[in-house]
Amino acid sequence: MEDDGSMTLTGHLKELRNRLIICAVVFVVSVVITLMYADRLIDILTAMGQGYYTFVSIAPQEKLMQYFRVSLLAAFVITVPVALYQIYAFAKPGLKKSETFFLKLVILLGLALFCVGVLFAYKLMMPFMLRFLSTGIEGADYIQTTTSIESYVNLCLTMFMIFGCVFEMPLVTIILSKMGIIYPDLLKKARGVAIVCIFLIAAVVTPPDIVSQCMVALPMVLLYFISIFLSGIFYKPKSDAEDEDDDTEDDE
Repeated sequence: MEDDGSMTLTGHLKELRNRLIICAVVFVVSVVITLMYADRLIDILTAMGQGYYTFVSIAPQEKLMQYFRVSLLAAFVITVPVALYQIYAFAKPGLKKSETFFLKLVILLGLALFCVGVLFAYKLMMPFMLRFLSTGIEGADYIQTTTSIESYVNLCLTMFMIFGCVFEMPLVTIILSKMGIIYPDLLKKARGVAIVCIFLIAAVVTPPDIVSQCMVALPMVLLYFISIFLSGIFYKPKSDAEDEDDDTEDDE
C-alpha cells in the first residue's frame, strides 16, 4: 500500500486472490454439508410430484448422480451470496457513495427477486403443471405415469431457473433506466405489446389450461407495471447525469 492510502496492483491481486479463496472454501464446505442432506433435498423436489408420478432410476448410476447434482447446486446457491458480498467489498473502495448504494441495491434486490421467483415456481406453478401433465388428459387410464428421477430433476431445475430469471425484470429495468437505455414513457407506450407477448410466453411454457397460463402471466404483468414505476424513479436523462458527474468532480 502506498503512502496516500491507495493500494498497488499487487495489493489488489492479493486481495482478489484471498476473496476467491474464501468463495472456494465456502463452496467446498457447502458441498460436504449438502451431501449429508442430499436425500432430504431430493425429498423436497419429489414432494411436488408425489401422488401423480412414480419415480424410477433407469440407469445404475442415475440416483447417485442426482444426489451429487442437487448437492452441488445447493452448494452453489449457498456460495452465491458470499461471492456477491466479496465482489461488493472488493469494488467498494473505488466507488462513489451513490455508486456504492446502487451496487448494494442491485445485489440485495437481485437475490430477493430470484428467491421469490423460485418460491413461486415451487409453491404454485410446478404443482399445477405436474398435476395437469399427469391427469389433465382424458382417456388411457391404464397408462401409468412413471418418470425417471433425472428427467424430473431436470424439469424442476429448469422451471426454477426460468421463474427466477423472469422475476428479475424489475432489476433489469432499474439498471437499464439508470444507464438511460429505457425510460418510463417507452415502457408505457409498449405495455400493450408487452402484455400480449407475456401471455404468449405463458401459453408456451405452461400446459394448455387457462389457470396455469394466468398463474404465469399475471405475475409477469404485475412485474412489468412495477418496472414502469421503478423506471420513473431511477431514470435520469443523460444531460442530468452528466451535470451530476460534473458537480461531483467540482466538489472533489
